[in-house]
Amino acid sequence: MKLGIVGLPNVGKSTLFNAITNAGAESANYPFCTIDPNVGVVAVPDARLDWLSAFYQPKKTTPAVIEFVDIAGLVKGASQGAGLGNKFLANIRECSAIVHVVRCFDDENIMHVVENASVNVPVDPVGDIATIDLELIMADVEMVERRIKKAESAAKGDKKFLHEVEVFTALRDWLNDGNSARSYVCDDDDDKALIATAELLSLKPIIYAANLDEEGFADYENVGYYKLVSELAAKEGAQVIPVCAKLEAEIAELPPEDKAAFLEDLGVSESGLDRLIKASYTLLGLISFLTGGEDECRAWTITNGTKAPQAAGKIHTDFERGFIRAEVIAFADLQRLGSMTAAKEKGLVRSEGKEYVMKDGDVVLFRFNV
Repeated sequence: MKLGIVGLPNVGKSTLFNAITNAGAESANYPFCTIDPNVGVVAVPDARLDWLSAFYQPKKTTPAVIEFVDIAGLVKGASQGAGLGNKFLANIRECSAIVHVVRCFDDENIMHVVENASVNVPVDPVGDIATIDLELIMADVEMVERRIKKAESAAKGDKKFLHEVEVFTALRDWLNDGNSARSYVCDDDDDKALIATAELLSLKPIIYAANLDEEGFADYENVGYYKLVSELAAKEGAQVIPVCAKLEAEIAELPPEDKAAFLEDLGVSESGLDRLIKASYTLLGLISFLTGGEDECRAWTITNGTKAPQAAGKIHTDFERGFIRAEVIAFADLQRLGSMTAAKEKGLVRSEGKEYVMKDGDVVLFRFNV
């Protein structure tokens, strides 16, 4: 899973990126500090995997991972190549989803950059979101226009291509009214699949990371800027996560044993990274299953609804090709009983076939023969 962290210059993208990845991306108070995208691979926190590792004492423990990409700051006109627009849009196209960092605090010492303004302008989270949305939408209009022309050239009376022209023309009109492809209502599943082939930027799932200062983060639900972002997110079915990039940076500096105490002092149960990862999994419809043993304990990410043979194929293609069965136990049952032997005695280790749909937290041993 690759998440692109985007936002206008100086909203805290690189600070947040540094905090959650410890990758040391450059962060400074001027536009376009980030020119080439910084990439960081982050282990997904999973208490279930930690328990399995403590239980088996394996030679190796491998968590699931998320790749975060800190993408260059965007300004108005990016879809026409302004600023670093072309590079910015190309980087987004490669991501599974977008994490849009929105500034939700006032600070006269940090410039709020709009249209390359060299002086401070008032903080405007809704306006900032609209600026980036518009650039993505305009880039999509250009992409859709190309699809229409291509289908028209290929049509020559062919109903398939004529229908494609019809579908993309309706979408183009929707985009031209300033709406995102994400908010386009399309009841026909085949038409949805057709639109998805265009790889539109404004169709990508999105999480708004509302970046607050320390005071605002402590009572974010009563911060006016946060309320505005939440209302906007609710209208388009997006998620909004409150974060404080400055605090996340402080948390990142602490040893693991001190992080829990720091979070408790703040009055929060989990870090911004944990909240962001949970939201990302939900947004993209992902779950994890686990494998354990003396050699390795590992968490594997799959799409919700994946059947056992395809999940086995995540480990190795031979596992899917020669799939016989999956021996499965729910993690909660294994943890409660304390051993696989006890679980088997209680009949809680199930033998599942090719039609079994994997569940989040399944602990699995795949049987196969090639």
